[in-house]
Amino acid sequence: MKKSLLTIILTVMFFKVEAQTSTFTKVDSLLNRGRYQSALKLLKEQPSTFETNKKIASIYNNLENIRSAAFYYEEALKIKESYSASVKLGAIYVKQKKLSAAIKIYEKLHEQDKENLFVTYQLGKLYVKLRKGKKALRLFQELIEKDNSNANYHYYKGMAFKLLKQRDPKMDSFLDAYERDDTHMKSIENLAVDYLRIKDRDSSAIFVNQGLLVNPNHLELNKLKINDLYREKKFEDALVLLQRIDSIKPNELYTKKMLGRTYFKLKDFEKARECFKKAGKIDRNDYKVYTYLGDIEFEEENFKRADLNYSFATFIGKEYRDTEYYKLGLTAEKLKEPKKAIFHYEKSLKESRDNFRALYRLAVVTEHFYEDKRIAYKHYKTYLERFKSLDQKLTSHAEERLKVIKKHYFKQGEILE
Repeated sequence: MKKSLLTIILTVMFFKVEAQTSTFTKVDSLLNRGRYQSALKLLKEQPSTFETNKKIASIYNNLENIRSAAFYYEEALKIKESYSASVKLGAIYVKQKKLSAAIKIYEKLHEQDKENLFVTYQLGKLYVKLRKGKKALRLFQELIEKDNSNANYHYYKGMAFKLLKQRDPKMDSFLDAYERDDTHMKSIENLAVDYLRIKDRDSSAIFVNQGLLVNPNHLELNKLKINDLYREKKFEDALVLLQRIDSIKPNELYTKKMLGRTYFKLKDFEKARECFKKAGKIDRNDYKVYTYLGDIEFEEENFKRADLNYSFATFIGKEYRDTEYYKLGLTAEKLKEPKKAIFHYEKSLKESRDNFRALYRLAVVTEHFYEDKRIAYKHYKTYLERFKSLDQKLTSHAEERLKVIKKHYFKQGEILE
């Protein structure tokens, strides 16, 4: 009797497997002919098993319907654990930006098989994305021990050090990545930026130029190159690169502003004005746009318009407006309004005590505006105490005025300290 029952069970199982095999054969035939809707319909008519759910999930995944793919992989895994299905589901969670859920899957897979470098790599990248620097570092050190030649492992090790705010190991890791692959753009970009931050412009330029050889249209490296050319007053060369990146990615704030600044340096004020106005439409809260428009009006001696633009800049901007107040002071001087100029220079110094030009002009204007020259004397003296080495021409004039004012009061019987 027992033998007969076992025979029946095995027979039923055989027919079920045979039926499922036959179904999958039909499904594969339909898929080979691009009939994925018919294949899905056929599979959904079958009993819900691990294999049918996994097959449906695979089809949806290939169709990039990641929501449905995730659902059916989840259904499959409820029926039976599967390493390969879990790997697929983890990748889908990453696409869905469900990073915490992806990490849970990959952590479990990593514990099951630490030799699966693909899983370890994906888990390490997720740790970097979620700013788990210590965990990421441990995994990429493991990966490098197993494969020292992979530039990506060294790059992400550098990113882990970046999260841990360890500058030198971070840069060493990016250099290791570059040594293994001198076309590794992410490492090149990071090295260019990091060398610039430590004021090593020559090393930064090496990586900027190398990166642009690999990818001439790389936006961030082009920006670094443009900034260098602008600083070196190579405005024509900067203009060529700016026009290139403007054609690649139009209507970007940085590009429009730098185009405007470059045209301004080349004395093409009409094109500069046009670029700044476009920049203003991209970001209406960027107060520097009004500062640059004010500079154009100032150069063209439209001082009332310059005053209006600088005033807009101080109204929109919320901090670090010392330059704008300083320029309002210069404009007020041009408009023969010394009291207003003094007010703006004082405002500039309240915004930044380090604006030496504002302090110098404050001393000059107060000397001419007030009968009491001791006010100007105090400003000249402060200028020399704090900024003597910054501008020889201004310093020489300040020293000369100090002597003249001191002599004037000495003749009246007063000694100024």
